[in-house]
Amino acid sequence: MPESATMSKNGMITKIHTRIRTDPFTANYELVGKELGRGKFAVVKKCIEKSTGKQYAAKFLRLRRKGADCRTDILNEIAVLESAKTNPYVVALHEVYETSHDIILVLECAAGGEIFNQCVADNDEAFTEQDVIRLAKQILNGVAFLHRNNVVHLDLKPQNILLTCARPLGDIRIVDFGLSRRMDNITEVREILGTPEYVAPEILNYEPISTATDMWSIGVLIYFMLTGDSPFLGDNKQVTFLNISQVNIDYSEDTFEGISSLAIDFIKSVLVKDPRMRATAEECLNHPWLNPHPHPHPHSHPHLHSRSDSSLDEQETSQSESEPESPAPSPELDLMGSYRTYPNQGELKTGRDAFSFGESPFPTRPEIQQELIC
Repeated sequence: MPESATMSKNGMITKIHTRIRTDPFTANYELVGKELGRGKFAVVKKCIEKSTGKQYAAKFLRLRRKGADCRTDILNEIAVLESAKTNPYVVALHEVYETSHDIILVLECAAGGEIFNQCVADNDEAFTEQDVIRLAKQILNGVAFLHRNNVVHLDLKPQNILLTCARPLGDIRIVDFGLSRRMDNITEVREILGTPEYVAPEILNYEPISTATDMWSIGVLIYFMLTGDSPFLGDNKQVTFLNISQVNIDYSEDTFEGISSLAIDFIKSVLVKDPRMRATAEECLNHPWLNPHPHPHPHSHPHLHSRSDSSLDEQETSQSESEPESPAPSPELDLMGSYRTYPNQGELKTGRDAFSFGESPFPTRPEIQQELIC
């Protein structure tokens, strides 16, 4: 994160370095095909840059949402993308345009769509454990890079992990930084935001957010990639929140049939209620599940067996230029990519109004003023 960046009290970055163009977007890009996705305040469309013929994903973000000016939120997303531009596993920002109603982010187009599709697929189309290991390394490399720059994503889930190619299996791109925040050692950031089944217990308890908050979400994500089941999803939000707060999770042999014990140990290292006891992204990269021949290290995390000396800089670089499929738009989506949401995955909303506690099965904090995060 550039030293000149300006951070607000809630971890939002307000200064960017990318030039925001005001000339007509359509003078330089041609919109093609169907929408890639649509949400309440954003729409994503595939486009072709006229001067080069390259494909991109254009994310149109409304400047005003429910009567509120949300420019700061959009600038924060741009700033985070700028800070991660050297990491191959974070979606690349190409250009930014502004109209009277929207800011348009011209983003790298990941042709393979969301990993969600393979997570719930049957038989040959589903991920193998070796597939998950390879993709998990890439996800962790991207997240470790963000965390080294004191950035937390806060909405890691299968719908926000895209593939450069579905077949053959390509590399991942982390997308949708609309909820991301910058952490420092001075200011505590407390927010109630995210996607219900992926949020960490400290979010529900309105406790300080940290890089460990992302690691909980990674545990849920890897569990889902391996089993096709969402570990905390209940019949409604309240049951889901209770499962999270009590860490009610199924590690039975039936659920993990054919999956190694090391994979289960990896998940257990991050699905820990106390964020101080969760493995970090860099410690996860040295877990024996991801490294077949780890070397003992005197400072191992208490939940890890050992660590290896493998470098975070060892990264795979294959990428597909195949044409993306354009799925039907979904009214509840706010991400770019294959861009779908699924009813059984809970309502994909962001902001402090993402959670409607109602008669919560666990203690809530009535003093919290739940303001809308656009």
